[in-house]
Amino acid sequence: MAEQHYRVVIAYKGRDYFGWQYLGDAGEKPTVQFEILKALRKISKYETCQVAGASRTDAGVHALGQVAKLTTPLQIAPDKLQTGMNSLLPRDIRMVACARCAPGFNPNREALSKTYRYYFTIDVLCAPLLGDLVAHVPLATSNSGVGACGIQSMEAACDVFVGEHNFSSFSVRDVSGRSPIRTVASLELFKTPEAGFGEGVYCFEIKGNGFLKYMVRYIVGSLFEVGRQNIGAAAIQAALAQPQPEKLSAKAKAKGLHLIKIDYEGLALQR
Repeated sequence: MAEQHYRVVIAYKGRDYFGWQYLGDAGEKPTVQFEILKALRKISKYETCQVAGASRTDAGVHALGQVAKLTTPLQIAPDKLQTGMNSLLPRDIRMVACARCAPGFNPNREALSKTYRYYFTIDVLCAPLLGDLVAHVPLATSNSGVGACGIQSMEAACDVFVGEHNFSSFSVRDVSGRSPIRTVASLELFKTPEAGFGEGVYCFEIKGNGFLKYMVRYIVGSLFEVGRQNIGAAAIQAALAQPQPEKLSAKAKAKGLHLIKIDYEGLALQR
């Protein structure tokens, strides 16, 4: 039977998963890719199937717009496949769009850009409902004005990362030998609309042509150090100009990071 190919958009809450990437059928370390593969195998009556993703999100990272290609021998309409998959997937993983695609579609190599957001709160206390989705970064205490000043400093420092740079100082070494040169198209800091979860919830939004391992989390971590007034924008400029053996900061926590969308040429992925 001829293989069928589908382009899908996946949303998931990453708290209980060891990232996106498949780690084997044992399931001792559950991953999002494995959960999708298990559901696809069941729908396909355990014939050979494949799931290829566009982005290998880290353990604990969330997604609204992960893109994947599903390959199965089962001939089924996209809407029926979407309904069937969602009936089998865990409640914290959902297929939000599904369409047929060309056999040669590669969701990773054909991506033009990826957009991530990093949500965090600077409130002294983090609202319990935010605990799994928003990082707690209390830049100020109840009797300190550092918080507002720190937000302004971080906002100004965002511009330093925009453009083409060597991001070796803001990632881990890639054993595959890929170039550490990446282009950040935009990096902005804004306050999220009030939703009853606390007043000090903010978001970094970063868009680029691709990201190295832990790159977004190291960028955000360094911006937090700017907000704490431990480093300045000049230190970031120096690390971009000349790779340094020591990091400017620790990685930001995974739970604040969300993969928002992935763009492709001439292709609008409906959700």
